[in-house]
Amino acid sequence: MSITLWFDPSCPFTWRTSRWVREVAARRGEEVTWRFMSLAILNEGKDIPERFRQAHARSLGALRVLAAVDERYGQRAVDRLYTAIGGRVHDQEGELTHDVLAAALADADLPAELVRAADDVALDTLVSASHHAGQARVGTETGSPVTAVDDGPGFFGPVISAPPAAEDADRLIEALRLLSSVPEFSELKRARSPLS
Repeated sequence: MSITLWFDPSCPFTWRTSRWVREVAARRGEEVTWRFMSLAILNEGKDIPERFRQAHARSLGALRVLAAVDERYGQRAVDRLYTAIGGRVHDQEGELTHDVLAAALADADLPAELVRAADDVALDTLVSASHHAGQARVGTETGSPVTAVDDGPGFFGPVISAPPAAEDADRLIEALRLLSSVPEFSELKRARSPLS
């Protein structure tokens, strides 16, 4: 089984989903394919509060760094960097500043000069292509994360409030895999639990 996750590094729910996916894949000897999804691109031209617009701009900078890392060092380096960024932003309640990105690069054992990629708008082409590929996989405009199992369709979510324990984590991925195999299935939703 292969798992592809499109993520925006600023989203706390996506962070929790990514930890679940990563843990399940590692236990099963599988790898996660990390793809980029941008809330800045998703909300371009929409009337959103300024605080979200600023957060999305910072997240786009982080996505540029992640795209540069993917280009130069590959998926395992993306995994290490996203883990370092997420730990600093979501577990330690930091912001996606250049200082946090620089510290995360050091944590991920990647060259410090990659922080300059945060301001390299040429990388927006890679981020945008990945973003649009994820949206196409779902078939409609959707937020972060987007998850796909094997060659199946992409789905928004699953949105989880905390990574489930091993047995529940496995059941959840198997449920997603089962839903992916039913062409007529399109959506499930319930009230969102608070983050934990």
